Order: sequence, then structure tokens, then C-alpha cells
Amino acid sequence: MTATAALRLGPLLRFVDWETGDAATVWVETDRPCTAEVRCADGAGGAAPAFRIADHHYALVPVTGLTPGTTTAYEVFLDGERVWPPPGSRFPPSVISAPAVPSDGVTVAFGSCRWSAKPVGEHDPVGPDALDTLAGRLAADPDEVRPDVLLLLGDQVYADETSKATRAWLAERRDLDRPPGPQVADYEEYTRLYEESWLDPEVRWLLSTVPSCLIFDDHDVIDDWNTSATWVAGMRTRPWWRERVVGGLMSYWVYQHIGNLSLAELEKDELYAAVRESPDGTGALRDFALRADADLASARWSYRRDFGRTRLLMVDTRSARVLDERRRAMLDAGEAGWLRTQALEARGSYDHLLIGASLPWLLPPLIHDAESWNAALCRGERGARWARLGERMRRRLDLEHWSAFPGSFEELADLIAEAGAGERAPSMICVLSGDVHHAYVAEPGWRGTAGPDARVWQLTCSPLHNSIPRVLQLGFRFGWSRIGRLLGRLLARHGRTGRSSVRWERRGGPWFGNQLMTLTLRGRSAALRLEQAEAAAPVPLPQPLSETVPAEGRRARLVITDERELTAGGASAGRREAPRSGG
Repeated sequence: MTATAALRLGPLLRFVDWETGDAATVWVETDRPCTAEVRCADGAGGAAPAFRIADHHYALVPVTGLTPGTTTAYEVFLDGERVWPPPGSRFPPSVISAPAVPSDGVTVAFGSCRWSAKPVGEHDPVGPDALDTLAGRLAADPDEVRPDVLLLLGDQVYADETSKATRAWLAERRDLDRPPGPQVADYEEYTRLYEESWLDPEVRWLLSTVPSCLIFDDHDVIDDWNTSATWVAGMRTRPWWRERVVGGLMSYWVYQHIGNLSLAELEKDELYAAVRESPDGTGALRDFALRADADLASARWSYRRDFGRTRLLMVDTRSARVLDERRRAMLDAGEAGWLRTQALEARGSYDHLLIGASLPWLLPPLIHDAESWNAALCRGERGARWARLGERMRRRLDLEHWSAFPGSFEELADLIAEAGAGERAPSMICVLSGDVHHAYVAEPGWRGTAGPDARVWQLTCSPLHNSIPRVLQLGFRFGWSRIGRLLGRLLARHGRTGRSSVRWERRGGPWFGNQLMTLTLRGRSAALRLEQAEAAAPVPLPQPLSETVPAEGRRARLVITDERELTAGGASAGRREAPRSGG
């Protein structure tokens, strides 16, 4: 008798079509070949055969026939047998909310840096998980407003900081006394990271019912990934590195990237077609990953999503870098051209432009100047000895954000100014970022009269579930101080970095803790809310709530730390000049 297929991971609700309001995609991992099917309560649905990668099986199910402006529950079937929701689930049904066309706005929640949740019954050294806590709140209250989309801005998994349970699992496979030790080494070990993270019951349910857009950062592969040409050359001498980076890119394509794409984009994707049409797509995907690591132009991980009159551009700030010190750039020419085209296309058709980049564009002024100074040293502005010192500092202090690529920093400033200027300018342009394990709000202004009419913000939110040493908290606070600014200017003068076209002011923060930001965009208005996950005393609940409300709904809560309007005055406020005390 043939065994019944089972669901290993998922479902994840990924793409929802805001142009038509009638289609979506649902991602699953299964334990064997099968046909995955999604059936919605309103009659919508779809099916797809699972494809095979390295003895794992996956399906990205296209769901069609949704009714715009409605919400419908759905179930997942494998070869005709229902596998989701699982029997006895304490969570509400998973749903797909199809947007109205045209929509009246969008709610976007975002954050980054989520270390896998602690095992049940163990102490959590980094405090309550913000995604777990959000899931608990949504599951406990059917009337709670859900985000329309969840943006996860990097470090979905930590390939270089594995948990106790994963280290024990790795030790059963290989000798951890040999490199890469307790870090992951290949595709199979990456699958363990996603399983550990996405099988968390609260997060599993949350990702099944809130659409998600994802992009990687360094820890999805390794800390400081692609920080410099010297770093890359050194890593390529290590015998374990090739399988590590190939496994990282392969797993990212399967677990994160394909779900970012629209149905139209999937139909045009040659690799997706090759993988699905082959009995085993491992070879095709592996060849792609090898090319992507060797040739920046061979793969594009960045993508665009439109949510009514809000445009989102998710930008790859890791694998698209140019690392030659004399022409160092955050984005290669092709990627930079793509970003420019997407930002300027059909201006006037969107009220809000969101640029999702795992790394912040605007940092505390001292850190910005230190990174620009370090970039000048590394390219030889002060000679070979300073260049060698600069490279050591770059790696030790993680000096690799937009300000460490001064040309790219200015190009992004110029693009934002152009996209935000004129009669067809959006009301607001936001750069959404994570990485730095704290949150803050910064507002730039342009020197002279070259700035945009749109309101521009840097919104940084991190971590979802991680920590930051006390000394770094003090360092980030000091980076915004008057003395910190002065010290930064001294570094800039030593490095002969020149003056940036923008100055900026901190408008909120820094805030430390596990946290989540939410943007509510309606018409040309925008509001921001920052919430932090805090431990709460367990609340006894009457039957039947005690059996149905998830544990995180009782152990932790999201507390509002900051709320503000972001578009007061809007474009009518005129060009916003540089703050006098800015960076």
C-alpha cells in the first residue's frame, strides 16, 4: 500500500495579486512526490505537482478564482487527502484576503533579523519573538486588523549562529571539530534551518494567512557576506565555502525567492520551468547557484510588487555588489538600472514608494562618516598602510552599509530626489531596512534646492527576535549625539570624503528590543506604528478560549512604543531642505 503524502513545511501564503484581486500563490514542502491542491471555501483554488530538489519536494500552488474584496478560508490537500489545517488545530482557519480593485489602501508590517524561536519549555535568552506575539494576538482576536503584507527584510535564518538543537542534529551528520563546525555546510543543512524556524506553530499559522515578501541579508548565508573583494578571495580558499554558498543560494531560491514572484513572472522564469519539468531539478538549480555566485549579472533577486497605489521595490544589497575598491558599489550597473527604471516608471500612478533594503540607507551620523572614511582608506586615499588597517576595521566593525559605498549612497539620494519631485510626485518615499538590531526614524533633507517634494523617511526596524550588546546600544546612541557628529566630521576630513548631498535628523528612537513596524497607507496619507514584544504574566482564560488561544497570546504582548503621521503637509509642504543639525 502506498503511503500518504504528508506536509513537511508550510503552507505559506506568498503572492496575492493586487492588480486583479483574484489570484494568489501558496508554497508548501511535502515529504514525497505528490500533487498539492488548495481549496478555498468560496470555490477558488488551484493545484500543482511537487518538484524535487536534493530529495526534498516542493510546490508553489497558483490559486485562482478569488473574489476581489473578500476573505476566504482555505485548506491544503496532497493527492486528495487534507493535510491543512492539521487535526485539532488551536488556530483559526488560514485565509486568503483578496484585495478590492481598486484598493483603498494597504497595511504593511515589516522587520528583520529573526533567530529561530526557542524550544517549548526552555528559557528564551533574547525575549519574546515579535512574530510569535503578533500571531498570538491575531489568533486570539478575530476582529484584530491583520497586515495586508508582511515584509521580512533579511536574516530569516542564521546559517552561522545555529541553535543547540540544530548543533546536535549537525553532530549526527558530521564532525563539528572540522570546518565549518557548528555552522551549516550544505543544502540539506539549510533545510534544517527553515524547518526549525517555520515549524514554530505561531509563525507557521501567521505565514499561512498573511502574505509575505522576503529578501536575504548576510546571515542567510554567512556574516559579512560579500563585504569586500579581499573577504571573497579569502573565503574561496576555504574548502567548505563552495558548498556553503551554493547551498545558501539554492535554498534561498526555493524557500524565499520563488514565492516573491507574481504568477506572470513565474510563467516567464526559465529556471522555474526547468525545475518543474524535470524529474529532479537539483542539477539545474545548482548550476544556477554556481553562476549566481561567480557572475553578479546572471541572477536578479530584487523584485517589484504593487499594492494598489503603493509601489514596493525590494532590493538585493548583498549579492549584487561591485567590490573592486576603485569602483565599489552596492548595486552593479544592471541592478542600479533596474531600480531606477522601476522607481520612475509611470510616475503619478503611485502615492507611496517603498524601497525595501536589508541595510539602512541613513545611519547615525558618526557611523555614516566612519563607514565613508573607512571606504576612502580601503581604496588607498591615505596609502597602503592605512588601506590594510581599513580592511581589518571594515570586517571587525561591520562597516558595510550604504555609506560604505559612497557612490551608491549618493546615487540613491539622487534617485529619491528625482522620483519625489514634480507634480506627479508621490506623497511619501520610505526606505525600509533592518540589520542593525534596533529601530529608529530618520528624515533627510537635501542641500540647496535639489530635494524632492515628497516626504522622505528612513524607517529601520530590527530585530524581530534577537539581541544587541549593551555596548553597541550605547554606541548607536552616541552616533546621533553632537559630539558623535563632530567626531564623524573629523574622520571625514581625514579620509577626504567630501560632503554628502543630504543631511538628516533623527525623528524617533533609537529603540531596542524585539519589535515590528507597521505602515498604514490610505490615499496620500501614511501612519507609522512601532510595537515591541514584552513578556506578560500568563492570563487564565475560560473555556473554550484556554484551548484555542495560542500560548504566545498569553505569555507576551505587543506594546505600542511609537505612533506618528508621516505625511503631514505631504507634497504641498514644498521641498524639504537639510536639517541644520543633520548628518
